[in-house]
Amino acid sequence: MDYNPEEYTVNKENTFAVQGVPGLGAPIVQFVNGAQRTLEVELFFDTYDTPDLPKADVRGQTDPVVGLMTIDGEQHAPPILQVTMASLNLRCVLSRVSEKFLMFMPDGVPVRARLACTFIEIVDPELGAQAANLQTADFSKAHVVMRGETLSSIAGARYDDPQRWRPIALANGVANPQAIAVGQTLRIPPLPYHDSDTGEEVA
Repeated sequence: MDYNPEEYTVNKENTFAVQGVPGLGAPIVQFVNGAQRTLEVELFFDTYDTPDLPKADVRGQTDPVVGLMTIDGEQHAPPILQVTMASLNLRCVLSRVSEKFLMFMPDGVPVRARLACTFIEIVDPELGAQAANLQTADFSKAHVVMRGETLSSIAGARYDDPQRWRPIALANGVANPQAIAVGQTLRIPPLPYHDSDTGEEVA
């Protein structure tokens, strides 16, 4: 389908956890995850003032767009779309359509309509993981300890394996895994981790 909207809006959000810590002047803000981009665009359809089109029911033009929300019988989901406009190239699904009819013929047939559409980006899990690794390839990050966290829970969040808490303990000189404090900043080393004292590889 070919459309030429006057404007469109692309939204991108990140999710952060905000944790208040007693004694600090401001809460600790920690990144949790990124969200998909969303595209908001308004499409205008007119079969009344368009010279090369008959004054037909405008739903003949709007229905194909609204139909993009129909669940495919084989996939059990609406179709995945590729929206391209200038520099925008978005692999997405149509998540919401608001259809407004603006003009009618004497017999009630609508001949002018506006569709407000919202598309949500679809990210392939494998490609998304590769993209994340390009930016956080060695896990060398600072982690601020929040209330209720342990080295095991931090390892689970950072390495997807709570059993891998020892590299974090060694990298930060933590002799007692139970002794980490709220507000403490820990370095999250890459895996496999090599103990600087013994040269031993710790995974």
